[in-house]
Amino acid sequence: MLDVVIRGGTIVDGSGEPGRPGDLGIRDGRVVALGRVDEPAGRTIDAEGHVVAPGFVDLHTHYDAQLFWDPHLTPSPLHGVTTVIAGNCGLTLAPVGPEADDEDFLTRLLARVESIPVDALQASLEYRWRSYAEFLDVVERLPHAINVGFMVGHSAVRRAVMGPAASTDPAGADQLDAMRRLLSEAIAAGGLGFSTCNVSTQLDGDGRPTPPNAATREEMIALAAVCGEHPGTSIEFIPDSFLRGFSDEEVELMADMSAAADRHLNWNTPLVNPAAPDLHRRQLAASDAARERGGRVVPMFIPQNGQFQHDLLGGYVFRPLPGWGWLFDLDVPERMQALSDPVKRKQLEESAASQTSGLALVVRNWGSYRVNEVHDESLRPLVGRRIDDIARERGVSPFDALVDIAVAGELDVGFVRSQYAEGDQRAWEARLEVLRDPRVVLQASDAGAHLDMMSNADFPTRCLAELARDRGAFTVEELVHRFADVPARLYGLKDRGRLAEGAWADVVVFDPDTVDAEPLRTTHDLPAGAARLTNGSTGVAHVLVAGAEIVADGLLTDELPGGLVRSGRDTVTVHARGSRD
Repeated sequence: MLDVVIRGGTIVDGSGEPGRPGDLGIRDGRVVALGRVDEPAGRTIDAEGHVVAPGFVDLHTHYDAQLFWDPHLTPSPLHGVTTVIAGNCGLTLAPVGPEADDEDFLTRLLARVESIPVDALQASLEYRWRSYAEFLDVVERLPHAINVGFMVGHSAVRRAVMGPAASTDPAGADQLDAMRRLLSEAIAAGGLGFSTCNVSTQLDGDGRPTPPNAATREEMIALAAVCGEHPGTSIEFIPDSFLRGFSDEEVELMADMSAAADRHLNWNTPLVNPAAPDLHRRQLAASDAARERGGRVVPMFIPQNGQFQHDLLGGYVFRPLPGWGWLFDLDVPERMQALSDPVKRKQLEESAASQTSGLALVVRNWGSYRVNEVHDESLRPLVGRRIDDIARERGVSPFDALVDIAVAGELDVGFVRSQYAEGDQRAWEARLEVLRDPRVVLQASDAGAHLDMMSNADFPTRCLAELARDRGAFTVEELVHRFADVPARLYGLKDRGRLAEGAWADVVVFDPDTVDAEPLRTTHDLPAGAARLTNGSTGVAHVLVAGAEIVADGLLTDELPGGLVRSGRDTVTVHARGSRD
């Protein structure tokens, strides 16, 4: 007798091949039958009119801390994700060094770099580990809904060996040897590989550059090479100049890190700007340069037209604009008064308009925003409407319309913009060029991070709606392949990413006609009552992990069947130079 049978759906197995009608049988957490299944089962799921696909894999998340207060790792499973990898960008909660404030350093570092409320982390994290092996053992005992694996972060390794000097000094020979040993022990315990990031604008909790910024080229290569000593490992790296298109030195560094380990190195994310097409083309060319040097460099591209919410209350995006900082030094009543002053308002608008580079170019397209969240009922009719349409009706500029609405709502109004402007054909063509590039893996959600402005965990449902159903740029089969099989094979995840006999029964059942992401919304469900943005989905009927239903009829269940993914045990080696063990 089967544990579960999913009947009457269209099986899209993850291979990229066309879907086919059939049933799926599950026993003991594994797929045991595909096609016509006559055997009875303890639970039957009716999938008529739905796609039955392998659960999606998200390789770039920051759920390291959220796991300790949210066993479902929301909102990822609501969007069909069944396996996530955390510990990216050099940020992990282990190993913990001997200094008295090392725990606090790691907590505040994660909070600052990834925009997670520090109060929530400090209220929820209880360090019951020192070593990386102890951290994984704690995680493995925690019940959680989906599968989770962890990279080993450079910042934690460097801090554990060098103490506070990790943030300022190059490592001596003995310190580098100690880092290599510590990293090797962490990977041997099940860490999935080495992650690092030397972006100089990323700062720790004290406002200093993160520890990898003090690392030499030799240190980066030596630590990456440790991955080659262990099976089933990968390298993840965010280089400093990715916002500028990569320097020659960084292209060579990434290639040499990969070649030293004989493992792929992934980075994110190619920057699409139709006015500067050479930017993403130069970035993607780093993959070709790596091949020539014996490595494999894989760009991960955020595939969805991401939604970002900003407001004039917290000011987390608007505050850094040149000439805007003073506004957010005012309390709310004074800020509303300043925004109501035509002279000061004009000063803000002109300051943003005068910029020729940087953040202002992205956020100052005021008319492209939509009103998303309001708490004043009188503003509710505006929800979902574009600012340029509202401005036209009112006979004012888009900036004036946006500010008027914010002031009317006492600044507690969320405005959403899309990463790529609606109707911008040049942007779409440039984006499609990257989406279709065979060197690119469609990933990099950053789920669990930047909670004050986005919820990119929704990439599978948002892309199935836009890229497959609305634009027809991909088939459903292509996107399932790109979101399940490709990332699973890149990281060598055993028996995941495809529906096949013997594979883990990680399954998503969705309606291709209605699947989509819901609008962003603010919740106060973090520890200490801190806020975050999140969103659910539509059209995702069922999600199973190891055959247990974690989402039923679009809602989370109480099932927590997720496992810890350890390198070697749960992964196979994927060599940079092509073969797979």
